[in-house]
Amino acid sequence: MSALDDRIAELGLVIPEGSKPVAAYIPAVVSGSLVYTSGQLPMVGGVLPATGKVGAAVTPEDAKTLARTCVLNGLAAARSAIGSLDRITRVVKVVGFVASDPSFTGQPGVINGASELLGDIFGESGQHARSAVGVAVLPLDAPVEIEFVFEFA
Repeated sequence: MSALDDRIAELGLVIPEGSKPVAAYIPAVVSGSLVYTSGQLPMVGGVLPATGKVGAAVTPEDAKTLARTCVLNGLAAARSAIGSLDRITRVVKVVGFVASDPSFTGQPGVINGASELLGDIFGESGQHARSAVGVAVLPLDAPVEIEFVFEFA
């Protein structure tokens, strides 16, 4: 087990095995010293624990928890590309998409679930640039989808 795996375990979390793509793409691509993940849905055991729009079928609090799950899946994708999470030296960028009821404007609060967890895991090197975008619908009717850019050595 790596030092980062130990830190994740201390937080009571587990990095899952990488999810299989639901379309024609690969989970992560390495370019130079960066690993870019595809959009990560909050899948748990191959199933979405919730579906629908945030602010209607899904509460903002539940969506924030789902954003944390996206982090774990993103780390699994990164690990599949670079071999070990201990190679990650910085979280560079997070782009979060929130399937939103037309009246819902709390997308930043939802994506804070991901940002806060990355800070808990990586400390200062987990601070990142970020976008939080409301969208009409996401694949499989997921409430949240997040993509990540990690720097590694």
